[in-house]
Amino acid sequence: MAGSIPGAEAASPSLAPPAEPASPPSPFVPSAPTAPGHGSKKASTLALSVGALGVVFGDIGTSPLYAFHDALNQAAERGGVSRDDVLGVLSLALWALLLVVTVKYVLFLMRADNNGEGGVLSLMALTQRALGRRTMLIFVLGVLGAALFYGDSIITPAISVLSAVEGLKTIHNFAHMDLGHLVTTRVTMIVSVVILLGLFMVQSRGTQKVANYFGPIMCVWFITIGGLGAWHMALHPGVFAALNPWFGIRFLAAHGFIAFLVLGAVFLTVTGAEALYADMGHFGRWPIQFAWLFFALPCLMLNYFGQGAMAIQAVDSARLHHHGIGDVNWFFVMAPEVVRPYFVVFAGVATVIASQAVITGAFSLTQQAVQLGLLPRIDIKRTSETLAGQIFVPQINTMLTLGVLAVVILFRTSDALSNAYGLAVTGTMVVTTSLAFIVERRLWKWSLLASTAFVLPFITLDVTFLASNVLKIAHGGWFPLGVAVSLFMVMWIWTKGAQILTDKTRRDSIPITDLSEMLRIRPPNRAPGTAIFLTSDPDVAPVALMHNLKHNKVLHEKNVLLTVKTLDQPRVAENERVTMETINADFRKITIAYGFMETPNVPKALGVCRKQGLKFDIMSTSFFLGRRSVVPSAQSGMPLWQDKLFIFLMKNAANPTDFFHIPPGRVVELGAQVTV
Repeated sequence: MAGSIPGAEAASPSLAPPAEPASPPSPFVPSAPTAPGHGSKKASTLALSVGALGVVFGDIGTSPLYAFHDALNQAAERGGVSRDDVLGVLSLALWALLLVVTVKYVLFLMRADNNGEGGVLSLMALTQRALGRRTMLIFVLGVLGAALFYGDSIITPAISVLSAVEGLKTIHNFAHMDLGHLVTTRVTMIVSVVILLGLFMVQSRGTQKVANYFGPIMCVWFITIGGLGAWHMALHPGVFAALNPWFGIRFLAAHGFIAFLVLGAVFLTVTGAEALYADMGHFGRWPIQFAWLFFALPCLMLNYFGQGAMAIQAVDSARLHHHGIGDVNWFFVMAPEVVRPYFVVFAGVATVIASQAVITGAFSLTQQAVQLGLLPRIDIKRTSETLAGQIFVPQINTMLTLGVLAVVILFRTSDALSNAYGLAVTGTMVVTTSLAFIVERRLWKWSLLASTAFVLPFITLDVTFLASNVLKIAHGGWFPLGVAVSLFMVMWIWTKGAQILTDKTRRDSIPITDLSEMLRIRPPNRAPGTAIFLTSDPDVAPVALMHNLKHNKVLHEKNVLLTVKTLDQPRVAENERVTMETINADFRKITIAYGFMETPNVPKALGVCRKQGLKFDIMSTSFFLGRRSVVPSAQSGMPLWQDKLFIFLMKNAANPTDFFHIPPGRVVELGAQVTV
């Protein structure tokens, strides 16, 4: 990760010294809130918990639209469904929520925070800090987890909106029309495409205003689906027996390979669990834990109980052939016919909110990846002056738009799309659990026995779900896998090329101490003012400085070697932002440190230097950038096709002047040609 940002001698991510190990926490004791609030702690936690419902739980909160229906459909297609089968599938779904989401993520993984931040890249940085060094294994796991998340970000909006729109097929009495028979697959596709296009088109305007309504809307959503589930569960209280895990175990034992396939569909109940961890920095640990344990989880379980109760009633009364149980979307059928049209619209709103949460997560992940050096500089726009998390990434938005529309057109229905869903999420979960094991051992200092005993059941569960989803590759799972592999290759080639470029530049450069001695012996002409040379390695003379001396024959009165570093922590305190070191009367080194969740702003950070004795006017200061023109070479470095991809990424990277918020009129670029 720690290489230069190619295209200009500029910021480079670096690995900070490992922090003191934290004391080993108990994974089952809720901690104090990590997010700031106003007023009393209770009021703050409640407000943050409501906000978390709209952002964190959108994905998992809309999974009842398709998860239970798809699981029953998988079972019915392979031999029909009995009463015990319904209880078995329901038991598997409930225990997946309890074990994967509640125990692993909410009570355990959320304690593995990187200064309050979560997510796979944040965990990767924390793991590297725990080890005290960078390792290839950790790097590969982190990059793989990030790549898989992008695959999930493409499929989630598509399956969520499609499943909601397909609810129109369950409406048989609207304005004296049997709407269900009029709504075809083509109609649901067109409506879904229109909704998704509108969603992506408004991203550039930001979501600050509508985000204020996300939490209350999703609060009503959870109450509604929980209430419907409780109503139907009360009509058939025997469904409560599904809490006994024996029904799930017996279903797996009795159906063998069929049950293994059903597990892939059951996993859809826990999609969105990664958001609980990734969005921890926005709301804090305890508000998310509180919202899940005391609100979201009970409502989801009640809804699944209600869907199971209706399916059991249909089996017991023989109203449906056992093979037909899987054809019914019990989620929408739970709503009375008179209110079902409004319920379908409400479901559409909820899926848009769920999609927005995933899109925002993709933007945040991209910002982290750029700061950590996994991706080239990308134009990142802020859509709010007050909320740091409100960003818009045009290139990622375009990629997601094209990907989501392609998925809708290619798969056409949520049933077909469910085969593509899950593979990316299970892969990310395996990566997350593996990294958490290292945190236990190295940061929390758990014994090997304790770490293995705790993680082994979860990694076994993750691998089992992953294996069941691997069987879907031929039926659609290839799509998120292809997206993940492509993005993994992009990140791998970018970091590898950046490191090669950095090493080559360092070999061809002169140490700054040697240059200082040469200038002392043969003083150059002096130019008034201050020159700031952006460089990734302050120990060697920047290319721009050497070109200025070689071609312009001048050296400014004051010369600053400026390095912008990204640390493996989310944010850096303002009093630790800038460090300054005097080399001699001609040169000073300045290092500006940022966390991987922050956006660099060089002029603002340089304002701190005035307090440390460096007097200069930013509008009369020249910034020198070394622009490197890279030429592919088949004889050295990477294979030729990787060279060409790396050069393409360099050419399309955002201008460093914009990325670091440097006044454009104060920038001088001096180029050099380099082969990789």
